[in-house]
Amino acid sequence: MSSALYLLSDTARLLRRAFDARVGQLGMTSTQARLLLTLSHSEGENQVAYAERLEVEPITLCRLIDRMADSDLIERRPDPADRRAWRIHLTARSRQKLDEVSLCLVGLEDEVLVGLDAGQRDTLSALLETIRGNIAGGRSAGVAVNG
Repeated sequence: MSSALYLLSDTARLLRRAFDARVGQLGMTSTQARLLLTLSHSEGENQVAYAERLEVEPITLCRLIDRMADSDLIERRPDPADRRAWRIHLTARSRQKLDEVSLCLVGLEDEVLVGLDAGQRDTLSALLETIRGNIAGGRSAGVAVNG
């Protein structure tokens, strides 16, 4: 593995660890926080879609959704196209929780990017978008990228 790929992979690992610690201070698991963040960008899809995005098994997500629904953090609504399926939506309580998560992540981003000026941050974002596009576009299909 090239040093750039190793650094990217190891940085992602450390960032996940820091993310887990930050959202843990809010009384949430990283999967709960990631689900809320995902819902904030694409609310109203079925559970299978979110399981794929979060890279968890559908049954695992179903249990998580059960617990979060019991806590009024999300709600299931019937899918008008498939009476067996449910669409997942945010609640008023989860929108408040999302505000906390967002503040937490701003602090994490500031901590992680300390020492980089605005131009460097913009360049980093552009480079990461390109890398993400390369991977998502299938140019790296069949290659393990988790380290």
